[in-house]
Amino acid sequence: MEYENTLMEALGMKTISLDKDLVVMQMPVDKRTHQPAGFLHGGATVALAETAASIGAYVNVDSQEVNVFGIEINANHVRNKKDGIVTANARPLHIGRTTMVWDIQIVDEEEKLICVSRCTIGVVSSKR
Repeated sequence: MEYENTLMEALGMKTISLDKDLVVMQMPVDKRTHQPAGFLHGGATVALAETAASIGAYVNVDSQEVNVFGIEINANHVRNKKDGIVTANARPLHIGRTTMVWDIQIVDEEEKLICVSRCTIGVVSSKR
C-alpha cells in the first residue's frame, strides 16, 4: 500500500502481510516513535493498531461503494520497549454491513505482548 505523505510513512510503518482475516504490520521503535523518556510512545502504538485495523477493514469492503473510518479504539499497554521493532497482528472479531470490530495484538521480536487493542471501524457509503 502507498504510505507516502502519511502518518504511516512518518512513523515508519510497513505492511508485512495483508489478508481479509489477518493484517500484519511492523513499526520501528526509534526516535520517530519514542516519548521524551526514550520509550515507545503509547500514541504511536495506538496509531499502529488503528492503521492495521483500518487496512484490514478496507480489504473487506468494496472500496468503490464504501469508505472505512476508525470510530473507537482502546488499548492496554502491558510492556514498555526502547528499541527494535513491534509487530501488529490484527484480526476481525466482527465484520458487519455498517461496523467492524478488530482485535489487535502488538508484540516485540520475541513475541512478548506489548499492547492489546480493540478497534471499531465504521463502514460508510461513499455515495453521499
